[in-house]
Amino acid sequence: MTKTVTGLFDHYSDATAAVDDLKAMGISDGDISVVSNNSDGRYSDDNDAAEGAGAGAGIGAAVGGAGGLLTGLGIMAIPGVGPVVAAGWLAATAAGAVAGAVVGGAAGGLIGALTDSGVDEDDAHVYAEGVRRGGTLVTAKVDEPLVSEAEAILKRSNWVDLPTRRSEYQGQGWTRFDENSEPYAQTEIDADRARYAGRRS
Repeated sequence: MTKTVTGLFDHYSDATAAVDDLKAMGISDGDISVVSNNSDGRYSDDNDAAEGAGAGAGIGAAVGGAGGLLTGLGIMAIPGVGPVVAAGWLAATAAGAVAGAVVGGAAGGLIGALTDSGVDEDDAHVYAEGVRRGGTLVTAKVDEPLVSEAEAILKRSNWVDLPTRRSEYQGQGWTRFDENSEPYAQTEIDADRARYAGRRS
């Protein structure tokens, strides 16, 4: 039996380190997924998928310079978040929701993909909001005996403590992810990261 382990990271470099370690413990690319805010334009694609952020574009062309993180890395636009770099089963599921032209597009697809894989819905909303605020989400399907080891890898890679972050968001008046919100600008993301600097797990 497999379970889904999930980690939110404020910094893309921490997320990539976690992915590398998950792969080193034998988890395949096909069982790992990454969804990372791309507001800083770290990756771009030739199909301008990011231009469809408001409409919920699907995964665009594979992007170059990904450093071998995962195969199939591409650009996807999530309403309320904007352009994200995405790869793996979670991204494909979310993109499928966009292709189906459902109301809510990839936002509902992302939250739905998380909840369908066993993530609590309230947690899924915090994860989506974390990506909106510049974060990177790493998920992995792991055989049950390896769950503790996989979670330990995510934690030591500076994952965000979810209950603490939820409380911090709620203290700012947040209740749940809203796909109708304006995506965070890079200046807002930088300010948010500065707020949590020094409090990384």
